This record gives sequence, structure tokens and C-alpha cells, in this order.
Amino acid sequence: MVNGYPHWQTVPLRWKDNDVYGHVNNVVHYSLMDTVINTWLIEQGGLDVEAGAVIGLCVESHCGYHSSVSFPGALRVGLRVAHLGKSSVRYEIGMYATDESLIAEGHFVHVFVDRDSRRPVPVSGKLREALEALQPG
Repeated sequence: MVNGYPHWQTVPLRWKDNDVYGHVNNVVHYSLMDTVINTWLIEQGGLDVEAGAVIGLCVESHCGYHSSVSFPGALRVGLRVAHLGKSSVRYEIGMYATDESLIAEGHFVHVFVDRDSRRPVPVSGKLREALEALQPG
């Protein structure tokens, strides 16, 4: 578990990720957080984003920037669960350049709700197991 992150995903940067200032635009960091989290939920937690009865709604997100990065290249994105509640989860994400320098750190909060009523539901079964696997220690 490097830097306290149980899960790592390498994400290639794309030409369109660079902005007019020549570095990856801040909106891309948020997109990467969302992508890495949802990839984990779909592949490991069995979340069915198209037709499942339960969906995750983002209720809070934050990103702090430490350094810039540019295309071409890739980011190594670390993912962990900082808090797992009854119906919500707070993720922490670290984004590192391939030389292991810290680019950005963020957090993202999901509340799991019933798709139709949008009312919170308990996180259970395979989804809960997948989230528990992301808890450090």
C-alpha cells in the first residue's frame, strides 16, 4: 500500500487535457477522481450505473493542487476510503506524476441513494465489501 492508498490506477493524459497555459486543466483532475472511483465501484463493487436500483450521488468534492503536469504523460492515481458510513463514503485521492511527484490531492463524497426516490439507502453486499477493501490498515 504505497502512500496509504490500497488501489492505484494509471491514467494516460490526452492532448485535449492541456489548457491554453500548457498544463492539465483543473477540471481534468476532478474528472480523473470521478473516473477512478466509478471504475472501482463498477468493476469491484458491482455498481450498475445504467440500470441498478442504487446509484451514488456526489455531494462534495475538493482538489488541492501541488504541481502541474502536461500531455504527454500519465498520472498514477491512488484511491482510499477515509470514512465509510451507513449510506455515504468519503474517498481520498492522490494524483502523482510518473516520477512519483505529488500533483494533486482531493476528496470526494458519495451518498448512495435509490435510483427512483433519490432517498439514501444503506451501502451493503458486494458494494460495501469493495469499499471496505479501500480502507487503509
